[in-house]
Amino acid sequence: MKTLLLINPKQETKKIVKFLKSVQKKTKLDKVVIGLSGGIDSVTTLYLLKKAYSKKNIFVVYLPYDIFIFPFLDGQLRQIKDVIKKTKIPENNFFVVPFKKPANNIINQMKTLGKKGLDKIICEIKECFTCPNTDYLNKIRVGNMMARLRMITLFDVAKKINGLVCGTENRSEKLLGYFTRFGDAASDIEPISHLYKTQIYQLAKYLRVPKEIINQPPSAGLWDGQTDEGEFGFTYKEADQVLYLMDDRRIDIKKVKKMGFPNAEKIIKRFQDNQFKLKTPYKLD
Repeated sequence: MKTLLLINPKQETKKIVKFLKSVQKKTKLDKVVIGLSGGIDSVTTLYLLKKAYSKKNIFVVYLPYDIFIFPFLDGQLRQIKDVIKKTKIPENNFFVVPFKKPANNIINQMKTLGKKGLDKIICEIKECFTCPNTDYLNKIRVGNMMARLRMITLFDVAKKINGLVCGTENRSEKLLGYFTRFGDAASDIEPISHLYKTQIYQLAKYLRVPKEIINQPPSAGLWDGQTDEGEFGFTYKEADQVLYLMDDRRIDIKKVKKMGFPNAEKIIKRFQDNQFKLKTPYKLD
């Protein structure tokens, strides 16, 4: 099954670069902004952008929840700065925009929404969204807010430079519903959304993305210790094979479940439960 997901990285790179250049020609916009998290998707996308755009026209934004008092202690920031250096993006084109203050303002308003007097005070005490013991659904709400705040920033930078926002969504995330509508799924260009996560790894190795980026656990970075596969309860390696059989090969779900994948039920359920994201907004034809 592994061979079904193998790509020719050289040919894939040429195809993506050709696509990116065609977008520039079509829109007559030769500047682009990308949010760089330090993960394999965003870094691989940046490596592709530098093959299609002039480096002076690529703008990179790092959007952490908060920043260290002493920036040199921030390992993630150091890693990202190393990527900027390796890709030779001008330092003046790199921005760090923490969003703790606007995020907290919104969170504080939303957690007491509709509450007054004593009820409001009790709610403020009980419903602390950022506490470690906060229930999972509240964390999802906060994660969605953060993802949307990040995209507000990226689109504003794009407006400022008269450019386009480049997305970094992959096909695995799309099919599993692992994205925030109008958040990390919002963009003007999607260069890697046709590739499964395991195919992104193949492309990253070909493009010589730093090994420390390739080897780190995939994470949205929305709270401490959060990882994609930890949330899923299965790996991308297994999920990609199941998704490929269902979505590309159109093999009946009942047959896929009988093919020996340990987490097939869980993967298929997540796929089915998140189909609504691909069908909304509901509208008249």
